[in-house]
Amino acid sequence: MKIGIIGAGNMGSAFARRLTAAGHEVAITARNPDEARQAAEQAGPKARAVPQGEVAEGTDLLVLAVPFGQAAKALKAVRNTDGKAVVDISNPLNEEGSALVVGHTTSAAEEIQRSAPGVKVVKAFNTVFAQILGAPAPDSGAKAQVFYAGDDAGAKDTVRRVIESASFEAVDAGALANARYLEPLGMLNIWLGYAGERGTGVAPAWRQVA
Repeated sequence: MKIGIIGAGNMGSAFARRLTAAGHEVAITARNPDEARQAAEQAGPKARAVPQGEVAEGTDLLVLAVPFGQAAKALKAVRNTDGKAVVDISNPLNEEGSALVVGHTTSAAEEIQRSAPGVKVVKAFNTVFAQILGAPAPDSGAKAQVFYAGDDAGAKDTVRRVIESASFEAVDAGALANARYLEPLGMLNIWLGYAGERGTGVAPAWRQVA
């Protein structure tokens, strides 16, 4: 699959490494072109840095790997996004990273969808730390779960296939409105990882126990 990544920070760079290792072709962009080039070089020959406006060209999927506050503007800077599946990975944190700025009646994913009605937003990967995402896929044992939620069945299926190809367990979390629950779960994971001192090797999972 050909995948475009918007953002070359910790998460964008981690996506580039994990997705190219899974055999996907990756185009990555960032406001700072040098960061995009560095991320592409680290990811290997299946990754390339491209100008921001061109990252959607020829791709099957876009990953929006920027903070929530930058998401709408970053997506609008990209040409030819109509009909594209777009993965929103953000947690809408305040500047201190201590709380969410939206929730209960809306979500970051829904706000991004409203700002760009021509795309098909799917919430996913917001409960996975960059350290897990960028690590080599496990050879055996339990896979980290990735919850995904969206309103378009085709876009959700594309995201599910990407999740599974990268050696994660895909968990269908329903409609895009359920991002209102996934984002607080991401906030709890951040708290457990940092304030709770469990580290960034943790991720939430739903297991059948009875």
